[in-house]
Amino acid sequence: MDYFLGIDGGGTSTRCAVGSAEAELGRAAGPTCKLARVGEEGARAALREVISEACHAAGISPRQIARTVVGASGAGNAAVAKRLRTIVGGIVGGEIEVAGDMVIAREAAFPGAPGVIVIAGTGSIAYGRNAKGKTARAGGWGPLLSDEGSGEWIGRAAMRAALRAFDEGDTTRLFGALWETFQVRGRDEMVAALNAAPPPEFASLFPRVLAAADDQDVVATRVLDSAGRELARLAQVVLCRLWPASAPVAVAMCGGVFCISGLVRQSFRETLLAERPGVTVLDSPVEPVAGALSLARRAPARVR
Repeated sequence: MDYFLGIDGGGTSTRCAVGSAEAELGRAAGPTCKLARVGEEGARAALREVISEACHAAGISPRQIARTVVGASGAGNAAVAKRLRTIVGGIVGGEIEVAGDMVIAREAAFPGAPGVIVIAGTGSIAYGRNAKGKTARAGGWGPLLSDEGSGEWIGRAAMRAALRAFDEGDTTRLFGALWETFQVRGRDEMVAALNAAPPPEFASLFPRVLAAADDQDVVATRVLDSAGRELARLAQVVLCRLWPASAPVAVAMCGGVFCISGLVRQSFRETLLAERPGVTVLDSPVEPVAGALSLARRAPARVR
């Protein structure tokens, strides 16, 4: 019997699933294996941990794996893909393919079928494939230039809005959240913290923005609404490139921002449907690791 392995190397965690051609046999989750965050040794340790745990649950050895698909952000970079392939190759047997995180998420939402996935986690991206096999993407260029609507983007937008409110003499809970999150006292400390190199973890503000919006803070609510609209714009770019305006298309959401914030989901849905009434926005949760396993089961070929 052949065994297959799917890996979702997210920015905050690593998830993997082991299965036969017919059934899933074991799963595991652990720390992130993102090279840019934890380096090569950290990535190797994280991957070894989750792969070993999932294989143990499946009752097999990692060396019995016939084919593995690893989904990770930044996998479009040949150097990153090569490093991940080498690391995983030192743990499992068989063939190994590295794909973008949006590829495995889209497969999880639409196994072998057309559709668009929009991911909003630490970063963001929209990715689609039509019935002819043509693909398109939008966003995902990193936090400094892109990642609209992501946790990182929301944190930055919240800080900008809080500082503008401070300058204008308005009140918002976000300003206090900023001070508490980055442990600063006074304007000078705040300026130094926000402009430090490397920059602070702006995404760490996301839970505080959610809490402020839940307490009816107008500035926080506007930030989350804007995030949903930005994500809808990414989806619209992909839709326009792959489908005529009248075509019925399904769009799925994935990532922590969508999962946690009902306001972002609502804004995303309303904005997208106003532009493309024929679109169906799916509510079912998307598990990218299931897409990675699905792709691993296919005959060897470059996944997309």
